[in-house]
Amino acid sequence: MNEDGSFNLSTGATDIGTGSDTILAQIAAEALQTDYEKMIVLSSDTDNTPFDTGAYASSTTYITGNAVKKCAVQVLEIIIEAAAEMLETDKTELTAAEGMVTAPDGKNVGYGEICAYRLYTKGQLQIQSSASYVAHESPPPFSAQFADIEVDIETGEIILHRIAAAIDCGHPLNPILAEGQVEGSVLNGISYALTEEYLFNSSGRMTNPDFGRYKICSAIDIPEIITILADTYEETGPYGAKSVGEIALNGPAPAIANAVFDAVGIRLRHTPFTPEKVWKLLHE
Repeated sequence: MNEDGSFNLSTGATDIGTGSDTILAQIAAEALQTDYEKMIVLSSDTDNTPFDTGAYASSTTYITGNAVKKCAVQVLEIIIEAAAEMLETDKTELTAAEGMVTAPDGKNVGYGEICAYRLYTKGQLQIQSSASYVAHESPPPFSAQFADIEVDIETGEIILHRIAAAIDCGHPLNPILAEGQVEGSVLNGISYALTEEYLFNSSGRMTNPDFGRYKICSAIDIPEIITILADTYEETGPYGAKSVGEIALNGPAPAIANAVFDAVGIRLRHTPFTPEKVWKLLHE
C-alpha cells in the first residue's frame, strides 16, 4: 500500500493477451473497496514477483484471481485495524468504501492517511500481505455454438457466413475482455476446422512450415461472430468467475460439420474440411 492510497499488486501470472493484468486488478480493487485506477500491477518479473505455475488451462482468473482476492482481503483487514486506532472505534463497527474507512458517527479516514499513519505514526510498517491459492475443484465453462454456412456443390468450398457462441464462464468480471477471448478462440477454432493442416513428405519433413502455405485465418477471413455471455455465478470463483479462454475453440468444427450435413447431407469427420474433401464426399 502506498501513501497516496494506491496499491502495488505483484503477481507471477503472465498476461499473454488474455487481459489478466486488468482482471486481477479489478478483483483486488473490489476486495479492497477502492477504485480500479488505484491498482499498480507488476506481473511476470521473476526477479520481483511471486512464483506462478504459468498461464495455461484457462486458469488465471480462477486460480490467481482467488489468490489475489485472498491477499486483498487480508490487506483490507490490516487497513481497518489501523483505521480503528485512528478513529478510536471498534473495528467491527467500521465500513470501507471508495478508498475510505468510515465510523458509525460519520468520521472517516482515507486510505492514504491510514498508510501514512502506519508508516510514520504508529507501527512503522508497510501495509502489505501475500497469499497463495490451490484449488481442489475445477468448475468447467460451457459453450454452445451455431454456424450459418453455404456449400458450393461444384467446388466443395464451405463459405462461413456467421457463427454464434453462447458461453457460460460464470460471472464475466470484464465482459469486453471476455468477448474478446471468445472471439479469438472461435477464430482459432474456425482455422482448425477449415484450413489448418500439417503436410509431410515421404521423409517426414513438413512441406508447409510457413504461414504462406500453412493457412491460419486472419482478420480478412473473420465471419460475423455473435458472442453471448450467459451470466451465471460460480460459488468457488472470485466474484463468481470461472475460465473462458479456451472453451470456445472446441465448437466451430462440430458446428460447421453439422451445418454441412444439414445443407448437403454429408458427414465430415476429419479436419480440416477442405474443398477437396467436401467435393469427394459429394461425388461418392
